[in-house]
Amino acid sequence: MPINIQSLFTEHEGNRYDLHTHYLNEQMVRVLKTIGYNVRFTKASGQYLHDHSGAKYLDLLSGWGVFAIGRNHPAIKDALHQVLDAELPNLVQMDVSPLAGLLAKRLLRYAPYMEKVFFANSGTETVEAAIKFARAATGRSAIAYCGHAFHGLSYGALSLNGDTIFRQGFEGFLNDCRQVQFNDLPALEAALKSRDVAAFFVEPIQGKGVNISDDTYLQEVQALCRKYGTLFVADEIQTGMGRTGRFFAVEHWNVEPDILLIAKALSGGHIPVGAVLTRKWIFDKLFNRMDRAVVHGSTFAKNDMAMAAGLATLAVFEEENIVRNAAIMGARLMEKLSALKQRYELIKEVRGKGLMIGVEFGAPTSLKLKMAWSALEAANAGLFCQMITIPLFKEHKILAQVAGHGSYTIKLLPPLIITEDDCNWIAGAFEATIAEAHNLGAVWSLGKTLAGHALQARKTG
Repeated sequence: MPINIQSLFTEHEGNRYDLHTHYLNEQMVRVLKTIGYNVRFTKASGQYLHDHSGAKYLDLLSGWGVFAIGRNHPAIKDALHQVLDAELPNLVQMDVSPLAGLLAKRLLRYAPYMEKVFFANSGTETVEAAIKFARAATGRSAIAYCGHAFHGLSYGALSLNGDTIFRQGFEGFLNDCRQVQFNDLPALEAALKSRDVAAFFVEPIQGKGVNISDDTYLQEVQALCRKYGTLFVADEIQTGMGRTGRFFAVEHWNVEPDILLIAKALSGGHIPVGAVLTRKWIFDKLFNRMDRAVVHGSTFAKNDMAMAAGLATLAVFEEENIVRNAAIMGARLMEKLSALKQRYELIKEVRGKGLMIGVEFGAPTSLKLKMAWSALEAANAGLFCQMITIPLFKEHKILAQVAGHGSYTIKLLPPLIITEDDCNWIAGAFEATIAEAHNLGAVWSLGKTLAGHALQARKTG
């Protein structure tokens, strides 16, 4: 008898938190319950989520950028059904799939200076692959990366992670990984001038904090890398595929990396897939003989479901003008949120490109607000942002979160299909919540509760 997935979901959706507490990550369940996010989502379509009571939410996380074209897009579902119905000879291994070849060909149209593609299962796997490609191509072992960077959580990627919270307790990283500060060209040149660095990994816009490259930074990065024989690796796992209003974020700065990494949005939201785009000479250094044809790979990387999802996603991007919508809606949302900065002293900066936007908060100057802020900061640095995200969620049905551990920035990463009405919904919700904070309203009571939890966690930790 065939398994009925819909019945299983419906039957057990009410005890999902018990299941996860007993068999998966109990601490994640505790987090959700503490901040009131345990609403039991049961349905999703496009940019919207619905909980078990039928309430509608606007999703500004999009699965950390996975759902660029929205959730459950019919074109992606149809492509996956077609693969299953066709009974294709998937993952024969001692053969190659035409779908993988077609997806590679179509991806390279967006970066014509690239010539080869290597497929993986995730963004982290593309980083791991790029480390190996860079070392093989240059004969060097050192890798340079930026402070506050996030490139993934497997050991190679973690070795390039600039956030202590992810590294602590996992020491024993790759040898000779050199951290330099983002946007610091003298530090980068100091790291590269010994001519032993295989590659410099950089996000055009850092996901942790929504930190944007200076106007000439990436152009100078490219020049320095070429000067010292270091490969320039652009991690576009989050910024790529239209997120910033261009298909690749590096297009804003007119640079052409040696290796370009994408994942997340390429999947269409259902089947994990990542891709390494690179130059032929680099690719050929790794796969340089027939006996090295399998020197690097991944069992499921070129599976037909993932390739079909990627092809369908690119088709949707082109047919629905996804990148153009991201640019237009991003500009409108930035304008609306920037206007709030003029009226509310708690907002320090609004920054971003396209629909990757950060709203950063900072210490106020007026006496009462300053005292309240200082008390909250004494309990836990960066706690203020949760005083904004929780009311946004509970009262305005906006799903958003901070841009990193201890961050003062809320990152907006909505599906790229949002509308003018959605932008108004976001801006109105932010204004109402921030206005209450400025008036020392109920959100400060929430702050005291959160501070209490933080202090208790510190004692028991």
